[in-house]
Amino acid sequence: LMSLSHVENMPLGHSSPQGAQRPSWKKWLLYSTIVILLLLCSFSTLIFTFLPLKTANGPCIAKFGPLPSKWQMPSPEPSCVNKTADWRLKILQNGLYLIYGQVAPNTAYKGRAPFEVLLRKNEDPIQALTNSSTIQNVGGAYEFHAGDVIDLIFNAEHQVLKNNTYWGIYLLANPQFIC
Repeated sequence: LMSLSHVENMPLGHSSPQGAQRPSWKKWLLYSTIVILLLLCSFSTLIFTFLPLKTANGPCIAKFGPLPSKWQMPSPEPSCVNKTADWRLKILQNGLYLIYGQVAPNTAYKGRAPFEVLLRKNEDPIQALTNSSTIQNVGGAYEFHAGDVIDLIFNAEHQVLKNNTYWGIYLLANPQFIC
C-alpha cells in the first residue's frame, strides 16, 4: 500500500516522463479556433468586396408633417412605399430603411391619457416615447419587407404639437446581391 506521504509528494499534471513535451489539446483547440475565425473573416470580406449590396435605384423617401400634415414625396411617387393614411405607410419593397423624425409634446395637454407615442411595424411597437416634457427623436435603421405597415400613433390626438412633429422614411439598400 502507498502511504499518504507518497501521494503528497507526487507532481500534479505530469504523467509523461521528465523533459518530454506533449502538445496540449487545449492549445490545439485554441489554435484551430483562431485559424477558423481568420478564414471566416477573410471569406466574408471577399463576399462583401465582390458581391456588394445593391443600392436603391433612385431616391426612395417619404415624409409626413409637420403642419400642414400631409405626405411629402418626390414626383413620381417612390416605388418602395405607399401612403395608406395620415402617419401610416405600407412598405412595397424589401430593404434596409432609415426612419427619422421628432415628436414635440404638447405640454399644455391636460387630458387623462398618459403620454405615449409609438412607432409601429404591423401594429407591433418598435419604439415608444413616454417623456412629455421635451422634444424627442424617433427612428433608427430597420429591415422591412414588402407588405409591412409602418405608422406613428399617439395615445391621444392632442398630446403632440403637430406643427413641430414629423417622421420620414428613406430606403438605404435592397438586400439583393449583384451577380
